[in-house]
Amino acid sequence: MAAPSEEGPGGRGQGVTRLIGELFWVIALGVIAVYAFFLALGALSPGDVVALSVVVVVLLVLYVVRAWWTSRRGPAGRDPRIVSARERRGF
Repeated sequence: MAAPSEEGPGGRGQGVTRLIGELFWVIALGVIAVYAFFLALGALSPGDVVALSVVVVVLLVLYVVRAWWTSRRGPAGRDPRIVSARERRGF
C-alpha cells in the first residue's frame, strides 16, 4: 500500500506554494511603497536610480495585472461565505 501523497489537491505542497506566492506579492508591495515614500521625500530621483525605477515599474505592472486577473476569475477563487453574504444583502 502506497502512502498518500502530500502534493495532491489541497495537500501541503499546494499550501506552501500559495504561501510563497503571497509572500512575494507582499514583499513586492513593500518595495513599491518604500520606493514611493523615498521618491515623495525627495531622497531619490528616478533618473539617478534607473535600474531600481525599472524594477519598481515592472513590479507595479505585474501587481496590477495580477489584481485584474484575480478580480476576473470570478467566485471560484473567493470565500463562498463572502459571496453568499453579498448575495443576501443584494449587491
